[in-house]
Amino acid sequence: MNFDFSDDQKMLKDQARKFLEDKCSYDDVRTILESDDSHHDGVWNGLCELGFAGAAIPEEFGGLGLGPLELCVIAEELGRAAAPVPFSSSIYMFAEALKLAGSDEQKAAWLPQIASGEIIGTLASAEGAQAPSPRTVEASFSGGKLSGRKLPVPDGETASVAVVLANTGGSGAQALSLVLVDLNQDGVTRSAVETIDPTRGHAEMNFDNAEASLLGQEGEGWDMLKRVEAGAAVLMAFEQVGGTEAALNMAKDYALDRYAFGRQIGSYQAIKHRLADMYVKLELARSNAYYGAMILSEDGAELELAAASARISATEAYRFAAQECIQVHGGIGFTWEANPQFHYRRSKLLALALGSASRWKDRLVSELEKSNVA
Repeated sequence: MNFDFSDDQKMLKDQARKFLEDKCSYDDVRTILESDDSHHDGVWNGLCELGFAGAAIPEEFGGLGLGPLELCVIAEELGRAAAPVPFSSSIYMFAEALKLAGSDEQKAAWLPQIASGEIIGTLASAEGAQAPSPRTVEASFSGGKLSGRKLPVPDGETASVAVVLANTGGSGAQALSLVLVDLNQDGVTRSAVETIDPTRGHAEMNFDNAEASLLGQEGEGWDMLKRVEAGAAVLMAFEQVGGTEAALNMAKDYALDRYAFGRQIGSYQAIKHRLADMYVKLELARSNAYYGAMILSEDGAELELAAASARISATEAYRFAAQECIQVHGGIGFTWEANPQFHYRRSKLLALALGSASRWKDRLVSELEKSNVA
């Protein structure tokens, strides 16, 4: 069985890499880190002009009509560059939720604008540090009105529309539904939230009888959210794989360039072992990400299991590589002027973007238990 990408997909990957190498250097990332901007407009607009935002959106709604595998190769390059753009929230989360559960009218109203980059979308499920669940979601939707608070919301300051997880009454998982909200209305207020990675904006959102509409059927929100999260986990795993490889290469290049006691520090066994451990974790994460991509492209029954495996291994690989990259750089690795911080910050942010590692380990165990029973 061939787990590799096709020639066309590799060509798309090369195109994304060349664009990001040209337009999204670490200096470009630093300009966002040191400013109050939530993302890099130039990089984002360039990605949209190349059609990347609409890669997996059907042609009838202004996209290219490609599939999840194309998103995977783009995601890897975005992670490699630590790109300060709202791609994951607008494409992995909002667009995929709308494709999954939206009506034809809802898709026609929003997907063309998402595909062109005219607007940014997001998904709001969390209500603080506690993971969202059927027992903890307090935001409510009734009679076409949404009230409640969501925190943190990725790219919440700049998004024009959001899919929100809300309580619509009932018990258990059937109490939750997804609702579609235009954020440019009086019933919505938002404020910036500081995170460890300022190159990816986050916000707190408050809804006060804001007009909204159901996305999909009432009571199916929890199951739909889990499906969207599973797909996003695979895509973010590719971002993490790209970031892991970039951190490894950054550490390797420094180890070959830096001399101590008349020798390249890369010639010392301690540095070799660090780089070797980074490489092993990278390849494990890549294997799981590729398997997740295959299942995602087929919408296979094992998606939850594959997504959890990819998510856990990629999160660990990126965390380890980003941390070890700083250690290889020694004292300068901790300075503001040095570049290892970009992947360290991004690794921490992505580790929590879809819930903590412990939450995904619980999901993995649950899926393994189900498969053993079957």
